[in-house]
Parts: sequence; C-alpha cells; structure tokens
Amino acid sequence: MSSASLARTVKSNRGFTLLDLLFVIAIMGTIASMAIPGLMRARNQAGSASAIASMRVINSAQLSYAITCGSGFYAPDLMTLGTAPVGSIAAFVSPDLGAANSVIKSDYLIQMTGTAVAGSPPSCNGIGAGGGAAGYAATADPQDASVTRFFGTNASGTVYEANVSLVGSMPEAGVPAGGAPIQ
Repeated sequence: MSSASLARTVKSNRGFTLLDLLFVIAIMGTIASMAIPGLMRARNQAGSASAIASMRVINSAQLSYAITCGSGFYAPDLMTLGTAPVGSIAAFVSPDLGAANSVIKSDYLIQMTGTAVAGSPPSCNGIGAGGGAAGYAATADPQDASVTRFFGTNASGTVYEANVSLVGSMPEAGVPAGGAPIQ
C-alpha cells in the first residue's frame, strides 16, 4: 500500500471530533431538562390517582366487611381487612394494602383506624368480641414534600381532598373540618 493511499484511508476514518460530541451532549441535556418537569408532574398525578383508588378500595372493603363478616361493624384497622375470613382464600383488601396498619403505596402513606365498640360481636376473620368499630377514618399522605394533595375517607363513603394532612382530623363518620369531597 502506498503512503498516499494510506493517508486517504486514515483521513476517511476520522469519526466524530470532541466538539461534535460536546454539541450532541448539550442538545440531549437540553431536551432532558425540558422533559423532566413533565415526567415529575405525571408521576405525582399517578400517585394521587393511586391514593384516591386506595381510599375507594378501603370504602368498598369496609362495606363488604360490615355486611358479611362484622355483623354491621367495621374493621378497626387495615390488617383486619387484610385477613381472610375462615374458609375463604381472599381477604377484603389486597396484600399490598392489608399487610400492615400503615402501608406505603405509590409514594403515599396509607393508614386507617377505627374505635372499637365494647358491645360488638366477634367477626368471621378472628376479631374477638368488642373489636369491631362503629366507624373508621382512612388517610393517604404523600411522602414527597413537594406534593400537596392529601386524601381521607370514612364511614360516610366519600373521599375528601385537602392541602394538609387529614390524619387526626378525619372523623370516623361525617364531614371533616378541612378538605373538599372528590366528585
């Protein structure tokens, strides 16, 4: 191979220069910086939708529990709803909601409490006499401090939204002091 043909071969295989690579990286960085806020907004909206759905699932599960298992009384906590009745393979809520009394799902802390009534009968899933509740209060608080959508529900069956936590202020029945019903 002659030196002239070798020089032409080397010149034709030069590839990208450092300036070309820096330009491409700058363009990709600009596009990514424009897309990230939209991605975060979509992620937060998906988390809020999941929290609302969890509140509705709790309402449905409590109604089923009261009718079929609690003799008209509600479950006092999420773990009770997560316990299958004797002879059944399915609990009132899915394992991700009924695994503990406070669960994190889709970046929301979901909790539920109910004040036990002394005269309530035993339930079909192992709760003893006096363990059933006349009402319940369930809340969903975001784990991300930049999210300001808080949710709650109770024995009324309505899901409420507020811009502050409803933990402690959500009554077991009726309208909470803060928050607006979700349509």
